[in-house]
Order: sequence, then structure tokens, then C-alpha cells
Amino acid sequence: MNNHTRLAALSDFLKSKRSKIQPESVGLPVGIRRRTPGLRREEVAQLAGVSTTWYTWLEQGRDIKVSSVVLDCIATALQLTNDERKYLYDLALDTHVISTMKSVEQPKISPSLEKILKELKYCPTVVTDRYCQIIGWNQAAAHVFLDFDQVPVEERNLIRLVFKRKELRSLAVNWEHFVKGFLAIFRVYYGQYAGEDWYKQFIEEMSEHHQEFQTLWLDSQVSTAPDVQIELRHAKARKMLFNLTSLQLQGDNDLRLSIYTPLEGSATEEKLKNLMNKNSD
Repeated sequence: MNNHTRLAALSDFLKSKRSKIQPESVGLPVGIRRRTPGLRREEVAQLAGVSTTWYTWLEQGRDIKVSSVVLDCIATALQLTNDERKYLYDLALDTHVISTMKSVEQPKISPSLEKILKELKYCPTVVTDRYCQIIGWNQAAAHVFLDFDQVPVEERNLIRLVFKRKELRSLAVNWEHFVKGFLAIFRVYYGQYAGEDWYKQFIEEMSEHHQEFQTLWLDSQVSTAPDVQIELRHAKARKMLFNLTSLQLQGDNDLRLSIYTPLEGSATEEKLKNLMNKNSD
């Protein structure tokens, strides 16, 4: 991401977060002449204790110097979460990682990670890299989601697949909620690896081909590990309930495990066992 793109991303993020705060929630009068939702720029500046002109320049994406102290004030005024604060710092302070990779190389699954995938026999698990490329999965994931072996390697991008494949759209009962979790993780990488043009090109491609992507991306959710409950409607097993836990692995490749644990008290695990046993006959 070049400097212009980084500042544009910062601008979009600040505008999005400002628009979601109701004036009355921070002790400000609602007023009768609000043409857009959320706070005005001068109100954010007031809450943060900075000048309106300075905050306006920041939100406009101007290349100005900022300090972590002032960013803390902005983050507090905008009620940012810890993950959102880090994303703000990555963009505003230009703390991005410049990759030395000449091309997008797919990391390898280690033998120990392979064993972990096999041990999670009845917990569908997918391994992705920082581009959300799917580089590993277990049999439970293949039965519940897709047989990724049948998907060409270059198309095994988790974000692309959830928008493109009809079977994944119909699988998630609340598809939008399902997708937002992945986009929140993807935005974390977007902030961290601002030196790589791949992200800019991918977002432009997805926005061009999928209007829903553009809408959900502009929602600007950020989360390193969303912990959510997912309801699936499987073609064969019918209703299945999972808790999604996202784990970041230590190492240079930024590998992440998305583990879908059958919800306790539901029949999900039994359904999954039956599904896998039938298909292995």
C-alpha cells in the first residue's frame, strides 16, 4: 500500500467510526440539523481535545504528523476497541510491515500442524495465511464447507470463496454475519501489511465484482479473533451450530486457525459424525 492508499484507508476508517456514534451517547445534543448520521468532525475534535482543523486534516487523509498520545485521544473519542486502536495506529503512524517477498508464496503446513488438524476430528478447521489463502483444512471442514481439493489452488482464498460460491452463501443462515467475521480479520492484515500492493489490488477486484463486498468492507470492522456463534443449514445434516474460535499461530507466516466447535447441548457433533461416516462408506 503506497502512502496515498494508506492515508485514504485512514480517512475511510475515521469517517466510518464517526458515523456510528450517536451524539446522545457521549453527552452531546442531538440537534435538528444533522444531515448525516453520527458525530460531526468538530464534535470528535472537541471530545478528543484537539483542534477542529487538525482533526479535519487527519480525516481528510492529509500527510500530517501525529503522535501516539493524540491518537489515543482520537481513539477514545471514537470509542474504538483495542483491535481498532491498533489498526488506527498502523495507518496513522505508518508502522506497516514491508514484505521482502517478491511474490505471494504459499506457506507449508508443518507435520505438527497436520497432526493438530487430524486431532480436531469433529471440529471443522481451516488454516489460512495473511492473505486469507486457505492452505490447510481437515476432513470435517471438507464435509461441512467445501472439498477444497476440488478448488484450484489459486482460487482458494477464503474471502473470495464466501462471496463467489453459492453453496457457501446458502450454508450460513446469517451469511452477512458470517462474512463480517472474516472481513474483520482481513482488515487487521490490511493495516499491518500496508507495504504490499496485493491488498489494494485484491480489494479493488472484489469491490468491482461483488457489490456486497464493497458495502461490508466500508463497515470497517476490525478484530484479530472474533469469537462468534455460527448457525449453518447443511444440505444433508440440516441445522448445525458451531462456535467459531480464531487462533493466530506464532511464526513468520501469520497462519491462523479457524476452528468450528460443535455447540454443547446441540446435536451438531452427532450429525457431523454421521455425515462423515456415511461419506467414508
